[in-house]
Amino acid sequence: MAVKDRKMKKAIQLQQLQSRSNGDGLHFKFSKLFDREANWEKDELPDILHWIRQGLGLLIGLIWGAIPVVGAIWIVLYLVLSTATIFWYYAYFLKIDDEEYDGHTALLQEGLFASFTLFLLSWILVYSLIHF
Repeated sequence: MAVKDRKMKKAIQLQQLQSRSNGDGLHFKFSKLFDREANWEKDELPDILHWIRQGLGLLIGLIWGAIPVVGAIWIVLYLVLSTATIFWYYAYFLKIDDEEYDGHTALLQEGLFASFTLFLLSWILVYSLIHF
């Protein structure tokens, strides 16, 4: 029985190693996050932009909930910061031609509404838990 378990573990490890080397999964995509010379496929860059925006939404929501800020100006500021960060990342850091990915509008909208929802949820939840 122990020999069978070891063989199964080795098979699983080999399968994981092969999937990483083939470029499957998020490990491969996030390893290219700071590589300026990386070749991006058409579906990889929008995924990365989506998850960067999700992280920003969560982080900014937690921070603004912890420090008691209220008002519509903070919502507008989040949208500006989020959009500017995404634009800077693909236009200036990666120097990617946006026309390959259906233009600025498609890239700037990637993950916007989901991250806005996450931002509002985390902001309201943290604000309510800490300050009430």
